[in-house]
Amino acid sequence: MSQLPFDLPGSFWKGNLHTHSTRSDGVYEPEEVCRLYRDAGYHFIALTDHFLDVYGYPLVDTTPWRGDGFTTLIGAELHAGATEVGGIWHIVAAGLPLDFAPPDGETGPELAQRARTAGAFVAAAHPQWYSLTEQDVVSLGEIDAIEVYNATAVDLNDRADGWHLADVLLGKGKRYDAYAADDFHGDAGRYEFGRGWVWVKSEELTPEALLQALKAGHFYSSTGPQIYDVEFDGRRQVRVRCSPAERVFVSGKGPEAASVAGQGLMDVTLDLGRFSGPYARITVRDHQGGRAWTNPVWFE
Repeated sequence: MSQLPFDLPGSFWKGNLHTHSTRSDGVYEPEEVCRLYRDAGYHFIALTDHFLDVYGYPLVDTTPWRGDGFTTLIGAELHAGATEVGGIWHIVAAGLPLDFAPPDGETGPELAQRARTAGAFVAAAHPQWYSLTEQDVVSLGEIDAIEVYNATAVDLNDRADGWHLADVLLGKGKRYDAYAADDFHGDAGRYEFGRGWVWVKSEELTPEALLQALKAGHFYSSTGPQIYDVEFDGRRQVRVRCSPAERVFVSGKGPEAASVAGQGLMDVTLDLGRFSGPYARITVRDHQGGRAWTNPVWFE
């Protein structure tokens, strides 16, 4: 379907939308963070240091470290107010203007909407990590996405996966895209660096083109496998081409799902005959347990 990026012109660019430096609670200087990702084969990152008074509300200018084959989005992890269970909000914003002002008594939802009005890609960060509720996410208004995988949470509290909350909301017709990130801080011995990322499809490797593609949902997420193409034939069936996998899933509202298992799967077709909900999404899982996910595809 046209909602997916695979048949669009351009190239896929690998990026991380959630990472930290010494400007907040990270270990490495911003320049070193950019170098680490560039050397690891990433095409872009958003440096999203904690936008808090204790750190001087950092909005790091990463433009000096842009170059051939690597660029950056100006970003921050925004905080304000309290969630339903009482924790301070964590909101990822990539593509902020450098003059984005600190919060002045705003709630989390108000801050999220100000960031979105400023042109940023705005998302609910690691919802399972700090027990966001459905009402929390809905209260944020028209944000762009939910962070459905956060590698840092693997070792912090074993709450890395945010798909449950996302699927509940999607099943109720709430339209969000979904992304994976590593939330790298640089702590030695922790499972984080390079463990979750996005592949964004755009015609140019520029901040402007990447941001436009992100906000349009022209990306998929991964912790390992690659997805080469997904073709939905309405609600009848879906064809998936990918790097070698041991199982490919299509999931939808509630228990709606189908899958194919095998060794080295690279081209599979899944039946959608039992799907009646508003959306479906693809998961590819490889033999090492790595997963890749498309954004939801809406049938209506």
